Amino acid sequence: MKTIGMLGGMSWESTTSYYKAINEGIKAKLGGFHSAKIALYSVDFAEIETLQHQGDWQKTAEILMDAARSVEAGGADFLMICTNTMHKVASEIEACISIPLLHIADATAKQLLADGVKTVGLLGTAFTMEQDFYKGRLSDKYGINVIVPDSEQREVVHKVIYSELCQGTINHCSRQQYLDIIEQLQQQGAEAIILGCTEIALLVQQEHTAVPLYDTTEIHAAAAVALALQK
Repeated sequence: MKTIGMLGGMSWESTTSYYKAINEGIKAKLGGFHSAKIALYSVDFAEIETLQHQGDWQKTAEILMDAARSVEAGGADFLMICTNTMHKVASEIEACISIPLLHIADATAKQLLADGVKTVGLLGTAFTMEQDFYKGRLSDKYGINVIVPDSEQREVVHKVIYSELCQGTINHCSRQQYLDIIEQLQQQGAEAIILGCTEIALLVQQEHTAVPLYDTTEIHAAAAVALALQK
């Protein structure tokens, strides 16, 4: 079994979901007392969040590059960044280590294509919904058409992530707002919705809507399990 390297803490609420999903995945495959071999570096999200909203992505990259080097030194065979937004600096992180990076957008795109989905709605932080590092990878590398909410809806989605979900707060009114946005994205042609922030699945699950949801945390974790067990 390979050792999975995890850059976590962004936020720790979603990192717990990763840790649980990966270990459950290993146990489901191997049975018995098996659990995942993991080298985890959990950052202080307060530092990252401040820099994100200041637009200082270079400093966030430097923090995560140092963390990634520590994970590699800790024996990881490959690395996963346990957040969608910080894949904005994935190329810088990838360049500073010698182990492979398991990219969250690649794992998600492969699952979408396997299911025959070509047009998706994307929910995430404003950075993920508005900038090209994530949408562009889906469209340019995989030919997937990405639809995002309008500006007012993007503001709602972003605010709920940072003011509620990253604080561990689950608000039923916010869930309904998300479900309304999901319905509108479907009306615009989305065949499915990417939950493109690792906290969103804490609020919205498949039981809440008939629109197919793609939980990036679950997909990324499953891809990590598969790679860890690959011979």
